[in-house]
Amino acid sequence: MRLTSKGRYAVRAMLDLTFNSNGNPVRLQEISTRQSISLHYLEQLFRKLRTGKVVKSVRGPGGGYVLARSMDEISVKDVLDCVGENINPARDIIGIPSSGIEIMKDENGNDVNGIVDTSEFHLTKGYFENLGNIMQEYLATTTLGDLMRKSREAGVNTNANNANFASAIRTNAGEANQ
Repeated sequence: MRLTSKGRYAVRAMLDLTFNSNGNPVRLQEISTRQSISLHYLEQLFRKLRTGKVVKSVRGPGGGYVLARSMDEISVKDVLDCVGENINPARDIIGIPSSGIEIMKDENGNDVNGIVDTSEFHLTKGYFENLGNIMQEYLATTTLGDLMRKSREAGVNTNANNANFASAIRTNAGEANQ
């Protein structure tokens, strides 16, 4: 259950594009400078974002990238999915014993205790599957447009760091589960 720098940088870059585009193409070099993200890394991310159809490239003088759809039609989940980010906390819970546990075999060589099948395992797996569903719903229901409007409502300067901005995004973390 880890959001890697790839996902965080992709969302930052998409927000930068949303804030600075005004319908005009934005060069990756500009995003790189504003966000302090390597140009080479941005090129890799935007290749995936273009393949995922959340951005379009514009060639020629004055070229760059624009949103492929309205900012209200692109969710944070769309961005994370495009770059291959999977933050589901239950994706690896399959019931295989941890390392260091000797797996016993029957007379035919089949695993006897190869899968953990306890009530604690199933309760834990169910809990983390539910958490994953809540996280996915939260990401799917928050669009780039939502974040842009929240920043304007909060009076956040988009070119400056502001720790108070995070609390302006969603005041109640339970909103996604209601």
